[in-house]
Amino acid sequence: MEFNHFDIRGNAVMVDVSAKQATMRTATAAAEVRMSGELLTAIRTGAVIKGDVLGVARLAGIMATKKTPELIPLSHPLALHSVAVDFEQDQAGGRIEVMCTVRAFERTGVEMEAMTGAAVAALTIYDMCKGSDKSVTVDNIRLLYKVGGKSGAYRRDEER
Repeated sequence: MEFNHFDIRGNAVMVDVSAKQATMRTATAAAEVRMSGELLTAIRTGAVIKGDVLGVARLAGIMATKKTPELIPLSHPLALHSVAVDFEQDQAGGRIEVMCTVRAFERTGVEMEAMTGAAVAALTIYDMCKGSDKSVTVDNIRLLYKVGGKSGAYRRDEER
């Protein structure tokens, strides 16, 4: 397996994307937040003492996508054109699926921005709920979909 974040001497480098063609790039990533059914009900009904958990988590996820180059050392600063953070609630499973979709017309992909947004939104849910239930977990941060660039489209097969 070859890694492009290292030079011939093994030193970490930022990949040179200057010769690449800018294309519309889209990526969607997800993270799971697991909790008790009671806590999920409290989130859904607005009964969590810290306030609108999902509203704050949405803003945190959007803000995190813009900070990705400050958090991931070799990622490129990108001009993001669209960021959406959405939530699917599974009451029976005690789970919130956080999904972050990022779009940009750029020379490199937006996968790291989408994954950072999903992760930070999920961690924000944890932070706002830890006073009520410390057993909340954040799991399964993953890329679901990406398109744009020469490597083409990727869609995760969730059955794997």
